[in-house]
Amino acid sequence: MTGFLLRRLLQAIPVLLAVAVLTFLLVRLAPGGPFDGERAAPPEVLRSLNARYHLDDPWHTQFADYLGHALRGDLGPSFKYPGRSVNEIIAAGFPITFELGCYALLVALAIGVTAGVLAAARANTWVDRLSTIIATTGMCLPTYVLGPLLVLGFAIRLEWLPVSGWGYLPGDKILPALTLGLVYAAYIARLARAGLLDVLQLDFIRTARAKGLGESAVLLKHALRGGLTPVVSFLGPALAGLLSGSFVVETLFQIPGLGRYYVLAAFNRDYTLILGTTIFFAVLIVLFNLLADLLAFWLDPRLRRAEARD
Repeated sequence: MTGFLLRRLLQAIPVLLAVAVLTFLLVRLAPGGPFDGERAAPPEVLRSLNARYHLDDPWHTQFADYLGHALRGDLGPSFKYPGRSVNEIIAAGFPITFELGCYALLVALAIGVTAGVLAAARANTWVDRLSTIIATTGMCLPTYVLGPLLVLGFAIRLEWLPVSGWGYLPGDKILPALTLGLVYAAYIARLARAGLLDVLQLDFIRTARAKGLGESAVLLKHALRGGLTPVVSFLGPALAGLLSGSFVVETLFQIPGLGRYYVLAAFNRDYTLILGTTIFFAVLIVLFNLLADLLAFWLDPRLRRAEARD
């Protein structure tokens, strides 16, 4: 287990460094700057601002200086939010983004696992085919299409739920969570179905059936744990994708989360906020993938045996 963990951590270092370098270069190559506006500032003011934030230094010097501060946990000041650091903005927006991601993951697991188990239990029947059609449709619908459709149906036509906002009422969170979670529910349904069908062909399942156990007991007591291993492995990337993919949903439903700050930072060319948020999400993706790998390692004895052989 220790060797497995160390290998994953060592693999993450070049990935995070590559993300930081590419983000820095792409942001700087984009047209415009953080101090551009509708009214052009006098040249002496721009020179003063560039000198204050060291934007007149060579790019490699700027990146080395930024990376040194980032390694100490300082992601720098925001150019468009005077008096606020990137750390403060992340601390303010991420809890809302994380809450939305958790709700969406619950929606994805509840719908996806249920659909996948039903499809595997009724393989090659109309239930299986209907589940496959719905899952494929869900995978093809992006959030910027699904969100307005849900708003049109449940908020405007039926008037059951609010159109936007993020308050203390549970109803405020249903449509954003559904919009974000339904796409991942489709992936989870496909993974759960495939994993259960593989496990149901193994020898110990045939032995359980030969002992007279019913299909429900075989499925729930014996096949479910091994069959959901692909789903468990997917949870890390899924939660990371839900958090980093919440930008559209937060903008659509006017949710004051970190994703909305990120979108505004891209429009405002807020270099430090874009770079800091990207690095923050990259670290989260690495951590969640690592946790998913460790959980799958614990659930699947085959992985433990392979690690022991290595």
